[in-house]
Amino acid sequence: MVVYIPEEESNFYKNSFEVFKTCLESLRTSINSSAKITVVNNGSNTMVTAFLNTSYLNKVIDTLINHSTNIGKIDALIGAARGAREQLITLADADILFKSGWQEETEKVFSSFKKVGSVSPISVRHSELYCTSTTLKQIWLRRLKFKYQSIPENLTDYNMYMDSINWDRETDPQLKWPVIEVNHVKALVGSGHQVLTIDRDILFESVPKAPSYILVGNDSEYKYVDEPINTSGRLRLSTYHNFAYHMGNKVEPWMLDIVSQNETNEANAVPVFKKTPLKKTVTSKIRRKIFTGKRLLYKKIFLMFYQR
Repeated sequence: MVVYIPEEESNFYKNSFEVFKTCLESLRTSINSSAKITVVNNGSNTMVTAFLNTSYLNKVIDTLINHSTNIGKIDALIGAARGAREQLITLADADILFKSGWQEETEKVFSSFKKVGSVSPISVRHSELYCTSTTLKQIWLRRLKFKYQSIPENLTDYNMYMDSINWDRETDPQLKWPVIEVNHVKALVGSGHQVLTIDRDILFESVPKAPSYILVGNDSEYKYVDEPINTSGRLRLSTYHNFAYHMGNKVEPWMLDIVSQNETNEANAVPVFKKTPLKKTVTSKIRRKIFTGKRLLYKKIFLMFYQR
């Protein structure tokens, strides 16, 4: 998790510190002992820096990386992630609210489906065509059981997500979601990138080796997170039900209620994850050129067979 809250006062960062503290507490209270927390302080102000140093000394944070200046979100994130030893690494913004079960449900998807590249605990409806061409290919080749299905119990959480990004709410509980299934375990096709758990190998085999040198935006997350998941030949998925939220720029009472209700589950503290090698038949540069032509084809074929 990368946090950047600068010294200067502004409306945008007015409540960011409280949001981040709530985010960190929700993470701490929802993970089991197999997970470790790494926070990258990307040039934040003295108050945030002091809080992080204290949290590290009190072992709330397992690893703390301090940068004196903002080196850019992606460079801070990818650099820290490549230093982690775990096979499954969660990349998260500093305004994500985690709910009990997110870790276990994410690990369940990895262990149930073959060739999973990433899983997000935020369930979204309209991401099945974003950086998922290799996933779509597996569907129309009938290697994955797929169907657009209604999930009425997701409507409330989905509308909370829509509120957080200032989009209009949905009213129809029978909205269709892009569902895949294997052995009675279900997941959704596609995800955002505010929070997702990624197979560590992708960080070394598919993500560009050179730094991005971009502070934020400018397709940096696409180039260093979204596209590499796709070009790795792996599935880009999210959990069937919602287990995390985007908080935005303020803490609301319902968020504190979720944190107070969080509890860890040590029953399956060691995840069962079958590692499968990534394809290494061509270089990353050549793969991008090949995918430029192929991904449009994969989408067109998928849309010929499946409609909401």
